[in-house]
Amino acid sequence: MNKPPIIWLNVSVFIITFLIATIAVPYRAITHGFDSTEITLAILCFIYCGMSITAGYHRLWSHRTYQAHWSLRLIYAVGGAFALQNSILHWSSDHRVHHKHVDKNDIDPYSAKKGFWYSHMGWMIRRYHPERYSDYTNVRDLQKDKIVMWQHKNYLLLSIITNFGIPLLIGFIHGDIINALLLIGVLRLVLNHHTTFFINSLAHIWGKQTYTDKNTARDNGILAFFTFGEGYHNYHHIFENDYRNGIRWWDFDPTKWLIKFSEYVGLASKLRKTPEEKIEKARLAMVLQNSQLKLKTHPDAEQLLITLQNEYDLLILKINAFYEARKKLIAAQRNNLIKNVEDSELFAQYKELKKHLAKQKQDWHGFLAELA
Repeated sequence: MNKPPIIWLNVSVFIITFLIATIAVPYRAITHGFDSTEITLAILCFIYCGMSITAGYHRLWSHRTYQAHWSLRLIYAVGGAFALQNSILHWSSDHRVHHKHVDKNDIDPYSAKKGFWYSHMGWMIRRYHPERYSDYTNVRDLQKDKIVMWQHKNYLLLSIITNFGIPLLIGFIHGDIINALLLIGVLRLVLNHHTTFFINSLAHIWGKQTYTDKNTARDNGILAFFTFGEGYHNYHHIFENDYRNGIRWWDFDPTKWLIKFSEYVGLASKLRKTPEEKIEKARLAMVLQNSQLKLKTHPDAEQLLITLQNEYDLLILKINAFYEARKKLIAAQRNNLIKNVEDSELFAQYKELKKHLAKQKQDWHGFLAELA
């Protein structure tokens, strides 16, 4: 069987920029040096491009996890062209196929089951799915966005203007065009490329399967640091419509913080969050499954497995009761059905269920600790 044709433009861009970044940039640093202003501007451009992909291409357009003002969408669209990762329309189309058919080698554009190299870069080296270069039926909603279509039609021009124009302008103003082209133009581009590519490759290989093992996606806090919060990939693949990837307050997810801040200043709205109940149940189901696997070789496996299942079932029952009571309480408050909430019977029931749930969680963790 003949291999698909090589996309020489992609190959050329990847090879030339990588060689310049790994040879010319260090040489220039040693022989000439980069000052703090140039380094700072390169970092700022790296952040701008990276978060245009994570907050814009990914969480806004691919997954529609929130709505954004036209001005913010325009900023993302320009930043996406600066990041040189194809148009919003094409990127989002590929990404939606990836989520719908994750790990299916013949359909998933960057299936991790085809290996690190393929999922990282190999899928862009050859024209594996030529039909996708013109089939945008899965992004009809995005075709109604004038900014998306403007960027798609003018992507090549925008890419040239941003990737050459911005470094040239900065270099001209600052007084060193070569430094600006090397640092802000090339090194920044290579870093933007590979940090994004790591989500398709490393984030499906390295880390924990906290919420599901139905696909290869992993949660990895180290990757999250370098990818503006995208490293919590196992969570993202089971709850893709959540504007957050790192859901705990201490999770490093600057994309989440940017979206939340945008809502605060009126540039974003309708932020979507997965209900806590669903998240907790998904996590507990994985804990149960992993514990069951560990117990299979235990001398008292049969009895311990029964006890483990019973504790889990009790915990799920109490979770269901607690969240049902909380929903009723919130609905009653919203509809002004209760004058004094804290003195109501519904609130007393809620507090009691919360106490029972806390006790059951304590028992569950205690039992798991004994098994460890």
